Amino acid sequence: MKQIFAFFFILGSLHSTYSQVEQDKVLHFLGGNLYGLVGAGVASQISEGNRTWTFIGAIGGSLLIGLAKESIDQKQYGGWDNADLLATVLGGATVGVTIDIFKKRKQRKRDKLFKDAVGYSELEIKKTFLIENAEINSLSLLGMSKTVMEK
Repeated sequence: MKQIFAFFFILGSLHSTYSQVEQDKVLHFLGGNLYGLVGAGVASQISEGNRTWTFIGAIGGSLLIGLAKESIDQKQYGGWDNADLLATVLGGATVGVTIDIFKKRKQRKRDKLFKDAVGYSELEIKKTFLIENAEINSLSLLGMSKTVMEK
């Protein structure tokens, strides 16, 4: 019952918060989400999945589109709005954080599956040879004895 009450309380508070934010800022936030996702995807491909560069790509993509949009607004309407730019960059930041959270979750799940399959956390491979001073040829590496060559 507490969870249902909390859900409706959060839903109601979000509705009142949404009505206080200008529609223009919401569109800038969504644009920042979209271009932040593109920037994160490009940065992830370039950096081979590095989490830091993926986040920087999300911020950079949203910042680039925000600066471009505000430049167009400055030229057409004569007004640069830093709040619009901030809303756009915050959209990219939320995408970057979301991607990072889901990547961590996926990595933890993959690590747990590996540990369960192997049976312990660290896989230690010990290289030991049964015969210390024996001459190793290709047949002994294949597991065959030297008598095969004699026959």
